[in-house]
Amino acid sequence: MTRYLITGATGMLGRDLQDALAGRDVTALGRADLDVTDQDAVTAAVAGHDVVVNAAAYTKVDDAESHEDDAYAVNARGAAVLATAAVAAGAKLVQVSTDYVFDGNGTSPYAEDEPTDPIGAYGRTKAAGEAAVREIAPDSSWIVRTAWLYGAHGPNFAKTMIRLSGSHETVSVVTDQVGQPTWTGDLARQIVAMLDADAPAGIYHGTNAGQGSWFDFTRAIFSEAGLDPERVLPTDSSAFVRPAPRPAYSVLGHDAWSRAGIPPMRDWRDALHAAAEAGVLSA
Repeated sequence: MTRYLITGATGMLGRDLQDALAGRDVTALGRADLDVTDQDAVTAAVAGHDVVVNAAAYTKVDDAESHEDDAYAVNARGAAVLATAAVAAGAKLVQVSTDYVFDGNGTSPYAEDEPTDPIGAYGRTKAAGEAAVREIAPDSSWIVRTAWLYGAHGPNFAKTMIRLSGSHETVSVVTDQVGQPTWTGDLARQIVAMLDADAPAGIYHGTNAGQGSWFDFTRAIFSEAGLDPERVLPTDSSAFVRPAPRPAYSVLGHDAWSRAGIPPMRDWRDALHAAAEAGVLSA
């Protein structure tokens, strides 16, 4: 029987991974259970497992600009520590990464083999983690890049918009950042499908299909929640100046799934509807 280890297991994706792997032999370790930068602790935790899914990450994008060392410790060194332990244990590793490894200046979906060129600290640390995993475990690792995540467990954009709808007559949301809203439930199931298919090692883009702006996403959230989407007003990024630059274009291509014989993830609007039906949008 395959034994799975999930790191970052108490986060939004980690919780959905536990659900997607229900009924299997799973060890789920959150941040309080395992410091992914501690090589001895990680080596001991990984021993005896066949697959490690690393959902542990420093994801505070703005804070990373002034705390890049802290982000690097988890996102880059932690990935290297896990890859080293996985190789030593003969285990395979799934490293969850991000659209922020790209500069966001594209106009067509980023291919899996596109060179990375991050524009901020968070993206730099995640790109370094990818590079470490590819170097240490090139034949026994999958890098799954994702973006614009929302889910049932933990704070996220969708829940924030629902909460704001209760206290604001209108919400202003940017139209000049385009990406792929992605339900962590779908992503978790896609990762499990990849593992079950024993897909070739390499890079995969784990985002729901299609594309939309944050404005489009918010109007869809309002519609699914039974709210008037006309309460969502368009604006642009100049209205929300933040420490970390945001990629303007975060649409990822999905060719690797087809090459592996695995259907890519469904359209983001279909996923959002299913998530709403499952009660995910409750604030």
